[in-house]
Amino acid sequence: MNGVRIGILQTDSVLDKFQPRFGDYPQMFERVLKSGAQDIGVQVQCVNYPTQVAPPPALDCDAYLITGSRDSVYDDLPWIIELVRFIERALAAGKQILGICFGHQLMAHFFGGCVAAAPGGWAVGVHTSEIVQRQNWMGAHTAEQFSLLSSHKDQVAELPQDAQVFATNEFCPIAGFTMGNQVITVQGHPEFTKPYAQGLLDHRRDLLGEDIYQRGSASMARKTDEVLVARWLLAFVMSHAVAS
Repeated sequence: MNGVRIGILQTDSVLDKFQPRFGDYPQMFERVLKSGAQDIGVQVQCVNYPTQVAPPPALDCDAYLITGSRDSVYDDLPWIIELVRFIERALAAGKQILGICFGHQLMAHFFGGCVAAAPGGWAVGVHTSEIVQRQNWMGAHTAEQFSLLSSHKDQVAELPQDAQVFATNEFCPIAGFTMGNQVITVQGHPEFTKPYAQGLLDHRRDLLGEDIYQRGSASMARKTDEVLVARWLLAFVMSHAVAS
């Protein structure tokens, strides 16, 4: 398998004032996935599906990536229920699901786990997670930890049945998990850039409060590993494809 077709299940849009500079979430994910693909020699094709309008009409992608959203997974919204039904069909058809932030939480909440407000309030800025379970798709020279930009006030409190944590941090103990060879999720945002994350911080300064805002802004000096995580996501998909 030399190429992979990823369906972007878009669950929200970048605020209008940020789109001229940063684009929308599908463009962000395509950029970082293609950067990660260069390291492992994979051709990536991304197809966008605005799931607040309708789920994909067919199961014609190798894997589906659920983006972040300002909505909560436990909100009683019709589009979320339709998205879950599509994911159930995709899993039954042997497709793989990549969950990011809201997507990470959705795969827990609707498949046997629990999502709740984070005890520490908003997670913003750069958060570093420890790898607690090494996986073959991480490659031979994986570091002990990785850092991603974060922006969330909910997080996974309990894992679904048969899920395994592979990444944890003090703020968010379930920072990444897998479910067999079909599901991989992370709470952080590999698609974010630091300028975009800082723009969100500035936009939400009053909402966050000055202490969280200042700590989030100060964390921007730390290195992030978004391309590494993108490579892991693709390697997870590719390793399953080779095995099958």
